[in-house]
Formats: sequence, C-alpha cells, structure tokens
Amino acid sequence: MQAKKRYLILLSAGACLVLLFYLGGVQLPAASRSRHDRSRNGHRPEQPWPHFSDPLHLFLPWDQTDTTDYNLHISPRQKRDINTSVYKGKRCRMDSCFDFSLCRKNGFKVYVYPQQKGEKISESYQNILSTIEGSRFYTSDPGQACLFVLSLDTLDRDQLSPQYVHNLKTKVQNLPLWNDGRNHLIFNLYSGTWPDYTEDLGFDIGQAMLAKASISTENFRPNFDVSIPLFSKEHPRTGGERGYLKYNSIPPFRKYMLVFKGKRYLTGIGSDTRNALYHVHNAEDVVLLTTCKHGKDWQKHKDARCDKDNAEYDKYDYKEMLHNSTFCLVPRGRRLGSFRFLEALQAACVPVMLSNGWELPFSEIIDWNTAAVIGDERLLLQIPTTVRSIHQDKILSLRQQTQFLWEAYFSSVEKIVLTTLEIIQDRVLEHASRSSLMWNSHPGGLFALPQYSGYLGDFPFYYDTLGIRPYPKFTAVIHAVSPLVSQSQPILKLLAAVAKSQYCAQIIVLWNCDKPLPAKHRWPATSVPVIVIEGENKVMSSRFLPYEIIVTDAVLSLDEDTVLSTTEVDFAFTVWQSFPERIVGYPARSHFWDSNKERWGYTSKWTNDYSMVLTGAAIYHRYYHFLYTNYLPTSLKSMVDQLANCEDILMNFLVSAVTKLPPIKVTQKKQYKETMMGQSSRASRWADPDHFAQRQTCMNKFASCWFGAMPLVHSQMRLDPVLFKDQVSILRKKYRDIERL
Repeated sequence: MQAKKRYLILLSAGACLVLLFYLGGVQLPAASRSRHDRSRNGHRPEQPWPHFSDPLHLFLPWDQTDTTDYNLHISPRQKRDINTSVYKGKRCRMDSCFDFSLCRKNGFKVYVYPQQKGEKISESYQNILSTIEGSRFYTSDPGQACLFVLSLDTLDRDQLSPQYVHNLKTKVQNLPLWNDGRNHLIFNLYSGTWPDYTEDLGFDIGQAMLAKASISTENFRPNFDVSIPLFSKEHPRTGGERGYLKYNSIPPFRKYMLVFKGKRYLTGIGSDTRNALYHVHNAEDVVLLTTCKHGKDWQKHKDARCDKDNAEYDKYDYKEMLHNSTFCLVPRGRRLGSFRFLEALQAACVPVMLSNGWELPFSEIIDWNTAAVIGDERLLLQIPTTVRSIHQDKILSLRQQTQFLWEAYFSSVEKIVLTTLEIIQDRVLEHASRSSLMWNSHPGGLFALPQYSGYLGDFPFYYDTLGIRPYPKFTAVIHAVSPLVSQSQPILKLLAAVAKSQYCAQIIVLWNCDKPLPAKHRWPATSVPVIVIEGENKVMSSRFLPYEIIVTDAVLSLDEDTVLSTTEVDFAFTVWQSFPERIVGYPARSHFWDSNKERWGYTSKWTNDYSMVLTGAAIYHRYYHFLYTNYLPTSLKSMVDQLANCEDILMNFLVSAVTKLPPIKVTQKKQYKETMMGQSSRASRWADPDHFAQRQTCMNKFASCWFGAMPLVHSQMRLDPVLFKDQVSILRKKYRDIERL
C-alpha cells in the first residue's frame, strides 16, 4: 500500500515537472545559454522575472517600449524604418568604425566641407563651423584631415522646423569624401518630430560619430559618440558670461530649496513627469510651476488644473527663482535634454536631474556626481526629502563645481565644440590623453594639454593636489634686440645681477637682433651657464617658444633694458613659489572700459589697481610657453609678430583666461619706473609714439575677436617683504636693498 502511494507521488511529481517544463516555467541551463546567445546575435531576449534584490532597470521613454499602448502613433513599417536608420551603426566603436591611419601623419586635424551654394545654414551651426575653422585643429586640406565635419546643417532634424534641411540623405551620399561616414562627425541638437520625437536624423549616418544633444543611453555608443548639451540660438559663440556665484555663503542655503518653471505637456511624450510636479509643489521652499499656455491649440487640450497652474505660474519671476534657489529641477521635456540644464549650471543652482535614460553631456569625461543630483522620474515624491538630506558642505562643493564646469566647458558654443574635439583627440592619441583629474579640476581639460607632459607635477595647477612644490630654481630668458657695442650696456649689467641670484639655474639670451651673434668672449663670465640662441624668424612670439633647454619650472622673462638688482630677483622668485600658476613681477599696467568710445582702454599710469604685469620683468611657469605656442590661434600670434608689439599683453590675457585670477605685483625700487620709461635707446619700444596706440588696439582685438570677453582681472594687492619700510634696523631686513634708491 505504501509502495503504491510512493509510486503515485513520484508519478504526480513527474507529470508536474513535465507540465512546468512545457509551459516554460523551468528552463534548463542549455536553454538559458541559447537565449543569451540569441541576444548577442541581435535578437531580443525574453525578460526573466526580476528579483527584488536586483537594481531597478533604467526607465525607457514611452516611445521606446514595445507595448502597443505606447506605440499608438507608430505603425510597424515606420518603426522598422526608424530602427534601421538609428541602429544601423549601433555596434560602431573607435576600433571598428574609425580609420586611425588618417591621423598618424599630420596629427589630429579637422576638415570642414566647403559650403555649397544655395544651402541655408542656421546661426548656431555657423557658429560651430566658425569655431572649428578658427581652432588649432583646422586644416583646409582634406588630404591632411583626421576628422571631417559636414557643411550641411544637421543641427535641427525636426521636419516641422523652418531650419530643417530637405533631401539631406541624397546630399550626404553624394559627398565625395563621405566613405559611409567613416571619420566623420555629425552635430545634432534636435531629432524626430511631433508626436514621438524619436532619435532618427532622417538620413543614414553610416559609420559617422554623433555629437548629439538629448541622446539616450540606449542609443549612445560609448567612446564613439559624444553627448553635448542642448543650447539655444542665443548662446554666445565665444567668451560667454561667467557663472553667477560671486561669493560663497555659509551656510549655502538660499530662499528656495527647489524650483522649476516651465511648460507642462498635456499629452504625448514627456508629459508624465511634468504633469506630476504639482504633487511636490508647496509654494514655500519647493516651488514647481508649470503652464499649459503654449502651442496654438492648448485650450482644446486643457485639463481641470490648467487655469490654476497658469495663474500660479505668472506670479513668479524665473530669473529671481533661479538665482535664489539651492537646487533646480531639470525634468525632461519632449526630448531628454532641456535648456534648464545649462541655466541651472550658470546660476550655481545645483541641477536635480529627472530624465531617465539621458546620457548626460560629456559623460565620458565629467563626473556629474560632483555637480548634480541624479534623480529618478519614478521616485518624484522622494525628491524633496532627498535634497533636504544633503549636508551643507556637500551643497557648497556641488555649487562650486557647477561654476567650474560652466566656465570650463559650457559657457559658449566655442567651448562646447572644442571640448567635443578634445574628447575625440584623446581617443585618437590615447598615449597622450587627459586624466579624470585634469578634466574635473581647475583649469579644466581645454587648458591642460597632455601633449606637454604625462606627469601632473609638470603643470602649475596641481602642486597642492600632489603635495609637491615647484623646482626651486629659475631660468632667465633675456630678450635682446639691440647690437652689443659697449660693455656698459644695460643687458650686461642685467645679466650680471641675475647670475648672482641664489635661485638662478641658467641664463638664456634670445638674440632677436638683425646683427650677427656677438663673439663668446663679449659676454661676461658668470657662475651660471649663459646660453645665447638665435630667435626663430626674429619675431616677438619667439620669446615664448617652449625651448627644450628650459629645464626649470620657473621662467624669469626680461627685456634687455630692464634694470633689476639681485635682491629684487630673489624676492620676486620667492613670491612666485607660493603662486606658481600666476604671473609675478614688477611693471604693472591696467585696463578700463571707456564708455565714451565704447571700447577697452589701456593705461600705464600708476594707480591703485592693475590687471597686467608685463613680461619685461616677470616670472611665470614654463608651461605657459607651451600653451602660448600650441593653444593660441596663429592669427593672434601673427598679429603680434607683424606689429612687433603686444606679446606681453597677449600672455597676460592667456594666463588670466586660464586662472581666472589677476597677476601679482611685487614691490620695487623707486628708480624702477623712471628707468623703464626713460630709456633713450633707439631700440626701446617705449620711445615709439605709436607704441601706446598699438597696445590699446591689440587689447580690443584680443578681447573681441578670439577670447570673446575681457579675461583680465583687476587687483589692488602688492606684495612687499616683511619689515619693508618698518622702523627697525636695516640689518634685520632680508631684502634690504629694495628700500635703497
């Protein structure tokens, strides 16, 4: 009897197992492996039941799911066409869809196709092309190019937009260098159209890379595409405004904790999150405002909340909210990206991202966890509690990082485009690419060129981070333009005084005179090496070339007619060691805005502030020689060389643009001003009556044509030796010679 029961139990269990297996409830390991293999071959795998301990999957926009409820507006044929267009090159990576051999001979050069007659180009796309053509990457010879950029406007691929370019597919395919998009970069801000707003560009991009706004993590090809921010047509081409954080308030809280003001979509994609914001709004420290009043037929679709929302919306000023809030909500719109993102960054309002599936701008290089709060659309009701729990130290850190990122990468079209190109260059020249620290700390990746060195300690910006100090010696570079005819010339006295400095490692005389080099015995004997080299092409910019014989971190730049004592040299170098990223020196100048002439003015008057320290007697880091030579456009350096003037102003512009700080003036002998300005030598530039007018013209061209803004920063600080002018014995003073006439 018991045996029969056991047989029945076994038979029942076996039948149950067969039934479960037939219905798919139990899967053998082989089946699991084959399903995995199918997914790798391009077939979509069946989704197993999730475990509650598993992390939540990314939320997909409604138009990207496979349920029929979400695809009411897309027919099967349309969906098939879209998938074919968007995903054809989805497997592309640098090693499979990029020809590195084009970059080996001439380096990373970018070619822009010539503009075709009759083709309309939006202002934003023209700004992008102008930035590339004005950059150090540009080449007009396609045979030298590593990367190609279309002159056809691909920014707006919304078919309802007036900027939409028709027949783009045919036009692109007819380009002689297209080569299925290989080594091409396509810029795009808007893709798809109402009501679905897919990421389809309307033409086959082949193997081209995308620099795209609002790109989803699903369609983003890591280390191949570049996610860029959505920016408006008013976004400045160069320069751009600085961030709005003028000072750090402690504690870092503002009037509002969390704000948002924008459109509310009543139907279609992007409507869910914004429609739910009213649940969180409390009209006190959490102010989330939406309006239905947009579009031609908004009244046809208005719901019961529209009138109330519209009335509340009109009560608040957006800029006032933006500048007085600790956090700014950045929910998705019709597309994943939003203008609110850049607006929040500039305002030092920490962005709270609510756009599931958005590949954040420049995510390859920027650590967004240090500047933003990444939220989840499905957890909207938890957002207020989350931001209130963030410690004030963290808030201050987040806010400061928003300002750094805004000014380093996002404040102008130029910076967005150059950042995109630098990211691609780092992939191409992987042996000389930037570290995460260089991208995410001051001064940023655009000013830290890895071609200079692979060691962070060779740059002037990372000494504190690394816990090291610059090399305790300097190299003096004396710019000589006059023939050596007498042993009493100022250059020889200067050379002797500098050589006596305890910090001097070597002296380089840059001979930019038309006369032949003097014989070796004409130079005085010194305790340090004196190296005389011929200037390249005898031009002014040659004084800032990155000469390999400069082995010290510090460079003491001197004009031939400068008069300095050994004590003054020692003191200036001691000061520089505490400020290695800045220019430290003696002759100071200033700029001002002339409201009558509506231009910048230049003055050499001794006033209570200054914004430049001239390189006729200044110390700075040798990296700025490399940056001056390799970063600045050829047009600016050519202008300086043609005028034989303004090279010192251009160097001050460059260093202030990098550091966002003024130079440092050190105290000097009383006779110094009269000596510098009173030289009667024919070679002295100060004797030229056109010299001052040229310098004023230079300054305005630098500010308007390339830098896009005035980078110079005023200062009222002068550093003197301790005990300077104090009523104590002169013997107690370390730099006593500075007080003597």
